[in-house]
Amino acid sequence: MIPLRSPQEARRPTAVALGSFDGLHRGHRRVIEAVTGWRPAPSRTPPGPVPVPTVLSFWPHPREVLYGDTRLRLDLPVEKLSLLDPLGIEQLVLVPFDRDLAALSPEAFIEQVLVGQLQARVVAVGENFRFGAGRSGDAAALVALGARHGLEVRVLPMLQDNGERFSSSRIRKALSMGDLQEATRLLQRPYRFSGRVVRGRGLGREIGWPTANLQVDGRKFLPLEGVYAAFAQLGGGPPLAAVMNLGPQPTVDPMAPSAVEVHLLDRQLELEGRELVVEPLALLRRQQRFSGLEELSAQIARDADRARELTGAACPQPSVGGGSGGGVGVGQAPDDEGADAPQQQNP
Repeated sequence: MIPLRSPQEARRPTAVALGSFDGLHRGHRRVIEAVTGWRPAPSRTPPGPVPVPTVLSFWPHPREVLYGDTRLRLDLPVEKLSLLDPLGIEQLVLVPFDRDLAALSPEAFIEQVLVGQLQARVVAVGENFRFGAGRSGDAAALVALGARHGLEVRVLPMLQDNGERFSSSRIRKALSMGDLQEATRLLQRPYRFSGRVVRGRGLGREIGWPTANLQVDGRKFLPLEGVYAAFAQLGGGPPLAAVMNLGPQPTVDPMAPSAVEVHLLDRQLELEGRELVVEPLALLRRQQRFSGLEELSAQIARDADRARELTGAACPQPSVGGGSGGGVGVGQAPDDEGADAPQQQNP
C-alpha cells in the first residue's frame, strides 16, 4: 500500500495531483491520470530523477478550521491509500491546514509548498480549483504563477454525467437518500465504512437477534438512517451476508443514541474488539416504532429473509454472535467542498 506522508517526509521531486479528491470519482481520476504518466521533456538537461506521482490534499478540511463547519468524508485518509495505489499514485501527502497556511497568498503557497517543500515539476487540478488566502487564486492564476517557477500546470475540465458534473456532493446526496445503486455508479465501486466492534447492553441478543455494535470514526460520512441488506468483512476474509441497522432504536430504547449495528446472517462468530468492514447494498426500510419486542423481532426476521435474497446467502435459521448495543450518532452531512447545504453529521 502507498504511504501517507507529511510534506517534510515526501519523496521528491513530485508530480502532484492537487485537491480534496473525496470519493475518488471519475472526475478526480482524470486529474490523477494527468500526473501518473507525466515525464519531463526529453530536451531537459540534466534530466534528473523521475518525479514521484503524488496526491496532495489538506487535513483537516479548510472550512473546519476557518468556519468551524463539520466536514465528513466519503474516504478517510487511510482509506484513500488502497484506492490510490492501483491508480499509479506512489504517495499521499497531507498538508496540515491551519490559519497560518490559510493566510498564504497564492504565490506564497506555490513557493513554499509546491516548489519549496515538494519540488513539484507538474501540478494537475480541476478547472474549479481555488487556493490561497480568501480563495483568491484560481486555476488560471496557478498556471501564470507556476510558469514563473518553471512549474507545468495541467487544468482538467469538469467531467459531465447526464447533464450534471461528477461531484462528491452527488455521491453524498445519493447516500443521504439511501440510494446505494446511484452512489455505487458514481463512485464506480461499492461504498464501504468500517468500525471496531464494542460491547453494548445486549438488547439485540435478548430478542434473538444479536448484533455487532460498531464504533465508527466520527469523520466518516454515513448513509440515510434505516435498515439495510449488507455485506460485512473481517480482516480481508470473504464477505458475509448481514442486516445493518443505522440510527436510533425507537422500540427497544427510544432514548438511546443513534447506532450502527450489524447482524451477520447465519454465522456464529465472536466479534468484540475486531474491525468490521461494512458494505451496505440496499435500503430495506426506514426505521419505525413497533408495538413491542415480539413485533420487532418478527419484522427483523422479514428483513433478514430479504437480505438473504439480496446477498445470495443461504437461508438456515440465524445463529449469530458478537457484541451488541450502543453506537455512534448520526445527524447532519457536510457540504461538498464548500458548495452544498449540510445534510448529515456523524458526531
